[in-house]
Amino acid sequence: MANFRGALFDLDGVLVDTAKYHYLAWKQLAEQWGFEFTESDNERLKGVSRMRSLDIVLEIGGIRLTEDEKLRKADEKNEQYLQYIRQMDESELLPGAREYLLRLRESGVKIALGSASKNATFILEKVGIAELFDAVVDGTKVSKAKPDPEVFEAGCRELGLLPGECVVFEDAEAGVQAAIAAGMYVVGIGSPAILGRANRVIGGLYELVG
Repeated sequence: MANFRGALFDLDGVLVDTAKYHYLAWKQLAEQWGFEFTESDNERLKGVSRMRSLDIVLEIGGIRLTEDEKLRKADEKNEQYLQYIRQMDESELLPGAREYLLRLRESGVKIALGSASKNATFILEKVGIAELFDAVVDGTKVSKAKPDPEVFEAGCRELGLLPGECVVFEDAEAGVQAAIAAGMYVVGIGSPAILGRANRVIGGLYELVG
């Protein structure tokens, strides 16, 4: 890790914990359809796109919708999610996140976000770290969800760097797979049992600023 020139970060579970708000919004939709959506079910949605997440929720509940109905429900879920994240502030940054980003900038490392979220820029602004990023690649800029490497490849291009010059920080198995497919060094944030394919696994960014 000592020689990388660029750092790409996933958002949920790495810099902030918005997964809880996604869960509450999906849970509310499931309740409308009359079934329970559990935290265990929610694990299947980590790192995947909004529409693919909806498909998984529908599969869990045994619900069938037309494509138009899916689009409406995805928008409904997102509006509920937005109601939650509009209340976010700097207190919701995960431990060590701001400190590590500042340390990277001081070292001359370029920083990008690589997230499936279409609300990524809004969230970065709400928690007060938007100005620390040189590039933001989110669900509005890419069409393929992780584990496809598109989001990280695009991040490298926006930073003007090669994949081998960058490190990725990810908390989801699909994200780790995407980073590996892109040819990048990857640091997993979370459990070694889930993120074992990462080059290194840590509990959080706070471990890198101690």
